[in-house]
Amino acid sequence: MECILRYNLEELKDSLSKMGMPKYRAVQVLGWVYKKFQTDFDAMTDISKEDRKLLKENYYVHTLELMDEVHAEDSVKYLFKTFDGHTIESVLIRERDHLTLCVSSQIGCAVGCKFCATAIDGLTRNLRAEEIIDQLLQIQKKILPQRIRNVVFMGMGEPLANYENVRKAVEVMVGPWGIDLSKRRISVSTSGLIAQIKRMSEDPIMREVNLAVSLNAPSQKLRELIMPISKTNHLSELMQVLKEYPYPKGRRIMLEYVLIKGLNDKKEDALSLAQLIGKYKNKFKVNLIPYNPDPELPYERPSIEEVYEFQKVLWQTGISTFVRLSKGINIFGACGQLRQRDVVKWKEWKKGERAGLQSL
Repeated sequence: MECILRYNLEELKDSLSKMGMPKYRAVQVLGWVYKKFQTDFDAMTDISKEDRKLLKENYYVHTLELMDEVHAEDSVKYLFKTFDGHTIESVLIRERDHLTLCVSSQIGCAVGCKFCATAIDGLTRNLRAEEIIDQLLQIQKKILPQRIRNVVFMGMGEPLANYENVRKAVEVMVGPWGIDLSKRRISVSTSGLIAQIKRMSEDPIMREVNLAVSLNAPSQKLRELIMPISKTNHLSELMQVLKEYPYPKGRRIMLEYVLIKGLNDKKEDALSLAQLIGKYKNKFKVNLIPYNPDPELPYERPSIEEVYEFQKVLWQTGISTFVRLSKGINIFGACGQLRQRDVVKWKEWKKGERAGLQSL
């Protein structure tokens, strides 16, 4: 049996046709799954009983098992188990007027950022396209009639290191036969894989989604210290590729900058960042993210006053800069924190702490 989420429209048409079904059945089936969030083939009443029987015998929908969830006032963190027994995280974020879902693209991560909990155990494997899509499908079905408006690839893993599966997931998310989100409602975050950013810029599926780059340091020396990936993806070359990225006029690349106390949060760092951006102020916007502490890592969060002082320096140079306060600090909000603990410990923690958290 195959997971039906792995197919785009044309692939499903071909697969159904080989079983003797008319190709238009693919439109019907995907409409039930992605528009009505119906995952029971027997409930797809505009499909003949014979074809529904074939569907049940040959396909299944969900490939992830939702193990549990933890609620905070501003977010919900979900823990999923994969078919081979690993765990991944997704976070539903309550914004002022909409819902955003942060999805994972890998089990673990090989990039090795020193401040990231996901990096502690390294990379296990890439998520398959259907595993990425299923995070969105299960959570969206669970929260109906509320709708997820934005999807961000900012969870566990480096999305561009899993390019083909992320691309396939995006295709399903934006396809009119699929979930039908606007490309401008999808953001892909990368640590700065230069070759893959170039590939993304030439890809008709990927080049119009929002691009976010985890910069986190204004100099090559500091960036190498906290992001070893910079040793092979040099900061100056990365910035040149970003400055040449073929966005339509008015679109801007997001530079994500995690502020870590005493490491990259000084006024001189802000001035260096402004110098790095240079005359391309209309090409970028900077998102300042105060570090989300992890008890197993030696880094601290700067004070909110220090964060706003950093922002002020950038605004004074003419760079659009926004402070993004982390969601879900009380529920292991940083990427990889929840997975890092085994399920038994997580359940024990939840029993003791969950009572004080406000459910959505």
